[in-house]
Amino acid sequence: MNTNVKQQKKNVLTLSELKDKYVGVVGSTLRNEFEHELNMELLGRMIKATRRHRNLTQLELGERLGVGKAQISKWETSANNLTVDTIVRVFTALGAEIGFNVRVGDSRIELSESNHK
Repeated sequence: MNTNVKQQKKNVLTLSELKDKYVGVVGSTLRNEFEHELNMELLGRMIKATRRHRNLTQLELGERLGVGKAQISKWETSANNLTVDTIVRVFTALGAEIGFNVRVGDSRIELSESNHK
């Protein structure tokens, strides 16, 4: 193998290694904040995708929830200010089933909306 190729492979970092290097190691305050922001952005994208899948406008979803179009837009951009209760209300208004899971060591505990009805 060419030494140039070996050197290039040696310099390749995984996504996890990049996050460790530039954001902070797992468990650090900065890394936790980064992961939280990323998760909230993804949640906002899920709201938007589900709304579009249901062929609803932001205004129509807002009317179902008793909030304005601007609030729906904020949630779709980043769900940072959403409580779990609001998340459940949003997806219920969208006619979507949601689920939560918790990992404890090697065990994974899952709860979906239909589990507790």
